[in-house]
Amino acid sequence: MPIDKSINVLIVDDYKTMLRIIRNLLKQIEFNNVEEATDGAEALAKLRSGNFGLVISDWNMAPMTGLQLLQEVRADAKLKAVPFIMVTAESKVENVVAAKQAGVSNYIVKPFNAETLRDKIEKVLGHG
Repeated sequence: MPIDKSINVLIVDDYKTMLRIIRNLLKQIEFNNVEEATDGAEALAKLRSGNFGLVISDWNMAPMTGLQLLQEVRADAKLKAVPFIMVTAESKVENVVAAKQAGVSNYIVKPFNAETLRDKIEKVLGHG
């Protein structure tokens, strides 16, 4: 079964250039319904008011980290099932363990390309 590319994807990063890169990669793999948030609080507000099928968030943000955002999403009854991919610059074992314990769906280590992104999305949306 093909994955639904019409889902709304929320990308979260406090670095605008990274948002642009991820948006372009998503476009390459035909995900065009993309919204952006530049911090965890904005992301939560958008998630609570919208209908998102996937979150792709950077780990290293302030004041709310990607891990804290993930914990908030998983603690919210309406949002807890939303697939959540964490983007990190380092794959430290303790980070991976913390993210898994918090309920991350998958994670991507920077830098990455459209192929890697597609692979991770297909896995978390259940068709990989």
